[in-house]
Amino acid sequence: MADSFLFDIAHTILGKLGSLALQQFSMVFCVKNDLDKLQKTLLTIKDVLLDAEEQQAKNDELANWVEELKEVLYDADDFLDEIEVNGLRRQLLFRNIKGKVSGFFSSFNPVISRLKMAYKIKDIRARLDSIAADKAKFPLSVKVVNGSDWQRTRDPTCSWIQPSDVIGRNHEKDVMVRHLMQNNSNEENLSVISVVGIGGLGKTTLAKLVYNDEMIIKHFQLRIWLSVSQAFDRSKLAASIVSCATNKPCNESLTFNEVITCLQDSLRGKRFLLILDDVWNEDRPKWLEFRSWLCGGGGGSKVIVTTRNEYVAFVMESTYTHKLNSLPDNDCLSLFVKWAFRDGQEKHHPNLVKIGEDIVKKCKGVPLAIRTLGCMLFMKTNERDWLSVRDNEIWLLEQKEDDILPALRLSYNHLPCYLKQCFAYCSMFPKGQDIASIMLIQLWMAQGLIQSCSENEELEDMGTRYVKELCSRSLLEEVEAYGSFITFKMHDLVHDLAVSVAQNERSVPNKKFGNSTEKMRHISLHNYSSIKNKLPVLKLKKIRTLFLPHAGSEKESTVAIGGVISRFKYLRVFDLSHSRLEEVPLSIGDLKHLRYLDLSGNDNIKSLPTTICRLQNLQTLRLVLCTQLLNIPRGIKYLISLRHLYITTRETSFLQKGIGCLTTLQSLSILRCENLTSLFEGAEKLINLRTLVIGDCPRLTSLPGGMKFLTALENLMIINCEELNFSDWQDFQGFTSLRSLMIGGLPRLSDLPQFACTNSNKLEFVRISTCPGIVDLRTWLENASSLRKLEIIGCPKLTSLPDILSCLSGLMVLKIDKCPELSRRCEKELGEDWSKISHVQEIYLNGVKL
Repeated sequence: MADSFLFDIAHTILGKLGSLALQQFSMVFCVKNDLDKLQKTLLTIKDVLLDAEEQQAKNDELANWVEELKEVLYDADDFLDEIEVNGLRRQLLFRNIKGKVSGFFSSFNPVISRLKMAYKIKDIRARLDSIAADKAKFPLSVKVVNGSDWQRTRDPTCSWIQPSDVIGRNHEKDVMVRHLMQNNSNEENLSVISVVGIGGLGKTTLAKLVYNDEMIIKHFQLRIWLSVSQAFDRSKLAASIVSCATNKPCNESLTFNEVITCLQDSLRGKRFLLILDDVWNEDRPKWLEFRSWLCGGGGGSKVIVTTRNEYVAFVMESTYTHKLNSLPDNDCLSLFVKWAFRDGQEKHHPNLVKIGEDIVKKCKGVPLAIRTLGCMLFMKTNERDWLSVRDNEIWLLEQKEDDILPALRLSYNHLPCYLKQCFAYCSMFPKGQDIASIMLIQLWMAQGLIQSCSENEELEDMGTRYVKELCSRSLLEEVEAYGSFITFKMHDLVHDLAVSVAQNERSVPNKKFGNSTEKMRHISLHNYSSIKNKLPVLKLKKIRTLFLPHAGSEKESTVAIGGVISRFKYLRVFDLSHSRLEEVPLSIGDLKHLRYLDLSGNDNIKSLPTTICRLQNLQTLRLVLCTQLLNIPRGIKYLISLRHLYITTRETSFLQKGIGCLTTLQSLSILRCENLTSLFEGAEKLINLRTLVIGDCPRLTSLPGGMKFLTALENLMIINCEELNFSDWQDFQGFTSLRSLMIGGLPRLSDLPQFACTNSNKLEFVRISTCPGIVDLRTWLENASSLRKLEIIGCPKLTSLPDILSCLSGLMVLKIDKCPELSRRCEKELGEDWSKISHVQEIYLNGVKL
């Protein structure tokens, strides 16, 4: 199976070879000929990389060839990246800022000799030429990136099931049956119900239970079961329907039009139930055409679709989508016992049942995983066999084609090429950890995993689409969402899948580092209590990601971090959060490839070295909860690639020519700055700022006037700033792009700021919390035509909702909590304000869903 990692690296390098920085470099150092030859050789190799990665598992010689190629491509990528950062530094050198920039960089930016650079490029080209020459040894063919010819498909399913084999899905079956039996007078003659969930969760099993239910058999005149899988071949599906409806094979000599005619004749006037199992089709026109062929059936006809992809359900315009939940714990154990023992035999082996309870916990409610492990242990009564399964990683156990691993692996196989590395990178986080989508997107960007398709689209927006797509495919699960601030998690088995596909280069070493190799490039060390246990990783040479949180005592942390920096010159991501550092080594400025630096939670750091401002590639800098940090370095304006900045300091105000000069900033978070009384001037220069968060700044009294010119601002959060008032903002009508507004802990606020009222027609999410002075929302809601979600928490003086709320047809979610009188008025069916909100799909009153 081709994982496409090499293909993606090659694609990235080819993009860099065509960049303006490389063209300028090739002319200055007279290496254009070498770069052209490198590009030509890489193009000849790229087309067969998918096939090579797929075949390497069966050919050791080919696997070695792939590994050698990977090393050369990574070295080439590092070299090209170095050229780009030197180009950024030259830009600063030639800026005319009274000579200060030139002096700032002169100490660490020596002119790189033509001979040295030429030698590097010639060495890379020679190694690549040698590998390209060996390509002829292998029977490699060109494979299309988005083609499905090399993707594994699932075996067809049938409708038969033994109900006694199914445990714990009766409630879901009853819910589905109720939806299928509904026949509203205004209902179309065909509607779609979707069942969505990860592989192995039991979507097909649930569909079988519904299909064979006695009430369903009586209600529908015709029932048809089709296993669709990846190829949504409409003509074959139509022929299959004809065969099922007529109980005889569809004549193969019929033309396509004749088949469609037969299909419509066989369904005409009959109320039918069609099951489309395992659907992957995302092509809406294909579905709409196929659906049109089915519309001749009787009123109340239904289609049930099972899919792993929520977007498929959206494309098929489902009237009801059932998101299948994990199996409850008691049912999980019952299912395991059923597959691991003969009837009643578990009573004779209580010790094995006890071990089985621990085994079941590994499966996290996925029935197919439970069945897989139960089948492995069937008829085995040796306790050592059971302990081996309990203590082993499920991915290391032998599997059959219909077990859990192939079922989940299919979800990965079906990912588009650009998502595979992004999904694999999620293996860097510990199991069970909630992950902020913003942070994950920034990490993807730091590794170059997000490639812009348009000059007008920001990488962050593309990353958001990536996250949503992984969620829609059930590979990520949304935990909580506040506007654009979303957290999610991975099911444990899906996390295991990410670890499995990450290969040796992107893995988390075990405690003994037995699996680590010198070729690993992404290391996560979340679960180590002392940095002394982490030192073996220093033997590695070309790491690009290093998660080193909670590193140990102050002294050993500082010393060890210096050793890390001296060895790892190619780091793109460096996470040192909560590592008890007393100071950041001066050598931090030598990490010229660094894009992402997390120093948050180091509350012993009092200052940052000025050398940190040498990091011209840096995109994300996290300094949150550095509560003893006295100030931000004066040279922060030289971080010309910085897009995301998170700050906690003891300053009373920021430098005038500091943060305000960071014109590339996309997001800025100022948190826990207890001494801060005013922000920086020059905020109007932050023309690209889209997210601004100000929180827990108790002495902050006002916002800078320049903020009124932040026309790109989309997300604004201001919380727990007790002295802040908006008296200077009453006439301001800006923030024309604002989509998400969260305000809370503002006792001086008696009404929503004017900027939230006048231009609220774009607002989609609003959260108002702990604002005891707010008494009315009428003025603001009059313009909130795009509002989708509204949360009101801890506003006791807000005693009623305006009538205009009933006109907001797009409002999907309403939450009200700690507002006694307002909660009373919004009680279901009884409250005076219920008629104003009854159209809202999800209403939560004091934490209870109505």
